[in-house]
Amino acid sequence: MNRKTLFTIRIALIVALGGFLMGFDASVISGVNKFVQIDFNLTDLELGFSVSSLTIVAALAMMISGPLSDRFGRRTILKTCAVVFTVSAIGSALAPNFLSFLIFRMLGGVGVGASLILAPMYIAEISPPEQRGRLVSFNQLNIVLGITIAFFSNYFILSLGDSDANWVRALGIAENNWRWMLGVEALPAVLYFFGLLSVPRSPRWLLMKELVKEAKTVLRKFSSEEQAEKDIKAVTASLENDRNKNKVSLAELFRPAMRLVITIGVVIAVLQQITGINSVFFYAPMIFEQSGIGTDASFIQAILVGVTNLIFTILAMVLIDKLGRKPLLAFGVAGIGVFMVLLAYGFNSATYRLTQEQINTLPDTELREELSILVGKSFENDVQYKNELKSVLGTERAKQHESELITAAIDMNPSLILIGIIGFVACFAISLGPVMWVLFSELFPLKIRGVAISFVGFVNSAVSAGVQFIFPWELSTIGSALTFLLYGLFAFVGLIFIIRVIPETKGKSLEELEAQLVK
Repeated sequence: MNRKTLFTIRIALIVALGGFLMGFDASVISGVNKFVQIDFNLTDLELGFSVSSLTIVAALAMMISGPLSDRFGRRTILKTCAVVFTVSAIGSALAPNFLSFLIFRMLGGVGVGASLILAPMYIAEISPPEQRGRLVSFNQLNIVLGITIAFFSNYFILSLGDSDANWVRALGIAENNWRWMLGVEALPAVLYFFGLLSVPRSPRWLLMKELVKEAKTVLRKFSSEEQAEKDIKAVTASLENDRNKNKVSLAELFRPAMRLVITIGVVIAVLQQITGINSVFFYAPMIFEQSGIGTDASFIQAILVGVTNLIFTILAMVLIDKLGRKPLLAFGVAGIGVFMVLLAYGFNSATYRLTQEQINTLPDTELREELSILVGKSFENDVQYKNELKSVLGTERAKQHESELITAAIDMNPSLILIGIIGFVACFAISLGPVMWVLFSELFPLKIRGVAISFVGFVNSAVSAGVQFIFPWELSTIGSALTFLLYGLFAFVGLIFIIRVIPETKGKSLEELEAQLVK
């Protein structure tokens, strides 16, 4: 491996840290939800909005980050993202009330949306063609790694709270655990900012600004002088060609000839989110707590979610060009449906009954006295039991003690829930997760590709925000069993669409696909 290749890899890895921060910022909230809801006395819908607001802002940031990077440069906007991530992490960790917490979380959404677009864009613009796929994939791997590390970090901070070490008590980690979970993100964000100082400006952007001499100097760092000259000529010709093209409007997507490809794009964009993936990533400990395993064990099992996601994402990258897009989609979505039905069955089989012996194990004397009225009563589902707890204890105290009271009363097999969640994440990570973006890059004709991907990406983000927003309300109102059953039914409907409508794109040129799909 020569010096220029090593330099290219190093720069790509630095820039891809933006993907790590995006994944970390998006999923660190999973460990924070329960504590924030109690500290700020949030309703289920307020909690849902505090989670989904980041995705809403990220969708808007995705729409403006491209034009801003064209004006100010990729590197400049990425450095701004690093600052935004740092301020968001520290601000949300120190937030004195729900409004300020919400504002700083939404600020983090700016960094998430911009880095999602700009990190892979920059890497693609500095990569030699034969290395581009592998180097751009660094960003996706970093997103998944960021999600996984967030689960580890949350559990580590939670477990530190049980330590008697003087420095743990001095830092207030036990009583402020959720604040430390959020604040720790500032460390990689600061590293990202200083790492970007060694990153050169994008050669394509320099040529857009007619800074040919600097562009040539940058390109020589990544390739030979001869290749740099070829790249400059190719990029200049491409830019000139773009100037002579008419801009494509959104209306182009809805012409009759585009009906099939836009239908496929929208359905897959919706299906990826409506089957519940971000309910699991953003609320994993909360879901596991519903099976009665307790807070600590729920955080440990959330780590398994992140590790599974990482392993099967890598597996998908290995298999996607060997097996094809359609087989992976069909297999994965079928598995999603099966494992969601398993989750629904597991939660539906649960019953809830408090005995005097179980109540006596609770540390709070006043709580034991209030709950004595429930001794001997049986409840057939989680909604009935939670509503009874609210009527006895009040909404705020019922939510505060929900985990330990579910653990005390529930009778079910928690292994079914762990198997269901891990199986669901594995099936998603090998199919809808990575395959959707590959399909989007192949399905749409070149003329409308940019605006089409922006449109279906926005649809995907909007559905994701909606799913995150209503999930806590669903758990409280219709229960865990029905919530997961709905996700499973959506998966089976999507499976029928995949089998009947979606073509296999593996091994076909973009021109062949356009001739096949655009009538």
